[in-house]
Amino acid sequence: MDHRIDYIDRFEYNKVVEVWEASVRATHHFLKEEDIAYFKPLILNTYLDAVELRCFRDEHFKILGFIGVSDGNLQMLFIHPEHRGKSIGKTLLEYAINSLKVNKVDVNEQNEQAVGFYQHCSFETIGRSELDASGKPYPILHMELIK
Repeated sequence: MDHRIDYIDRFEYNKVVEVWEASVRATHHFLKEEDIAYFKPLILNTYLDAVELRCFRDEHFKILGFIGVSDGNLQMLFIHPEHRGKSIGKTLLEYAINSLKVNKVDVNEQNEQAVGFYQHCSFETIGRSELDASGKPYPILHMELIK
């Protein structure tokens, strides 16, 4: 199998947003429908351009998961739910740490699977915010890589 980490072209942003939405619906059960509707155009039109993007592709070059990195912060890590549990997230995270110098991540406290994943990958919580970056009432854990 020719799985690989690759760059993402702007013409692929709609596919990236499809992965984001499927992932969020599978893992962010605390979000309301209007929250997803609020974030979706922001992801497409603003957030993807604000980060360094990489994706994990299958042998047919389909995007199965992606990361977004900015200033040592992992801003995004989303895996399509059909492909979770196959070490894609771990592969992308290791790439982000080793190649993009990631050492911090902010995680929704209510996304317990993600919190556990980052803890398992040597991140520890160093702070907490009551509100997310948009001012919505979804507490955020600030985590840092411990080596």
